[in-house]
Amino acid sequence: MDIAQHVTELIYSHMLRSHILKMPLLNTQLLESHRELRLAHLALSVMTMGYVWQEGEDDTVKMLPRNLAIPYCEVSQRLGLPPILTHADAVLANWRKRDPQGLFDMENLELLVTLPGGDSVRGFFMVTLLVELAAVPAIKSIPLVINGVQCGDAETVTRALEEFSQAIQGMTDALKLMHVYVKPEVFYGIMRIYLSGWKDNSSMPAGLVYEGVQAEPMEYSGGSAAQSSLLHCFDELLGVKHEAKSGAFLTRMRNYMPPSHKRLIQDISLQPSLRRFVQQQACEPLTAAFQLCVTKLLALRSYHINVVSRFITVPAARARQLRNQGNISQEETVSRAPTALEEKGTGGSGIMSFLKTVRDRTRTSLI
Repeated sequence: MDIAQHVTELIYSHMLRSHILKMPLLNTQLLESHRELRLAHLALSVMTMGYVWQEGEDDTVKMLPRNLAIPYCEVSQRLGLPPILTHADAVLANWRKRDPQGLFDMENLELLVTLPGGDSVRGFFMVTLLVELAAVPAIKSIPLVINGVQCGDAETVTRALEEFSQAIQGMTDALKLMHVYVKPEVFYGIMRIYLSGWKDNSSMPAGLVYEGVQAEPMEYSGGSAAQSSLLHCFDELLGVKHEAKSGAFLTRMRNYMPPSHKRLIQDISLQPSLRRFVQQQACEPLTAAFQLCVTKLLALRSYHINVVSRFITVPAARARQLRNQGNISQEETVSRAPTALEEKGTGGSGIMSFLKTVRDRTRTSLI
C-alpha cells in the first residue's frame, strides 16, 4: 500500500521500478475478505501499470518481477479477475467518501490510489463512478421486468421500463461532467498510456511475462468502458444484437468483469425475450416505454461517441499534426501521447468504427 499510494511521484522520479524490485515477496493468504482482496488487486494493478509504462512506450519491460507478479496472480485468481488494471479496480473499487455521512458526489469523493494526470485522473474515474451510480435504478428494475414478462403482467413491465429509461437519462447527464472535470489533452497525452494493456498494442507485441507464474508471456487488454457490466445487461434485456467483430470484443471484455457480474449478464440473456413480449402484447403504453428505453440507450451511446471524439480523436489529430511538422513540443501535452494507441481505445478496439457500429446496432432494437 505504501508504494501503491505513491505510484505517481515514483513514476515522475523514475524510481517506481527500483522500489518494486526491492519489495519483499508478500504472502496473500492473510487476505481474507472480499474487500481486502479487491483493495489488494487495485493496489497491485496500479503498481503494475506504473512499472510497465514508467518510461513510456519506448522503454517497456518484458517481465513483471516475481515479487509483484506472484501475489498479483494469486489475488487475481481468487477474485476471478485478470492480472491487469480493470474497470472493476480503477472505478468500482477506487473511492471513498471524505465524510462517511455525506453525499455520494464529486465534492465528497476521493480516490484510494491514482496514476499520473493530476485532477483529471480523479475526474475521469469519479465521473465514470457517478455514471455507474446513476444506473442503479435501471439494474434494480431488470428483475421486475423479467418477472413481469414471465407473469404476462404488462403494467408492471411498463412501470419498470419507465424507471429504466429515466436511469439511462441520468447516466447521460452524469457523463456530461467529464467535460467539467477532465482535460482532453491530459487524458490523451498523459493518462491513457497507464490504462493500456499488452494485447493488441504494437509497443508490447509479445505481451508480458509474469515471472514465477509462467514462462510464456501473457496478453491482457487495457481498461475499457466495455468492461462495465451495465450496458451488457441493458443490451441483453432490450435484445440488442451486435455484429460479429464488435460482438466478439464485447464478449471478450466480460472476462475482465467480476464473475458475479458476468453471471448476471448471462442470466439476463437466458430469459424470455422482452422485445417479443412487447410486440405480442400490442399495448400502447408498454410499447412506448420500451421504445423510450432503446432511444435513451441510443442517445447515451451517441453522447459517448461525442466524448470520445473530444478526448481521443481531436487530440490524436493534433499530436499527428505536431509530429508531421517535426514539432515535438514539451509545451503541448498531447505530443507526449504514445503513438501505438492513436486510432485505438485503451482496450485495443479500433475505437470510432467500433462505437458507431455498436450504436447503429442499438437502433435495430426499436420496434
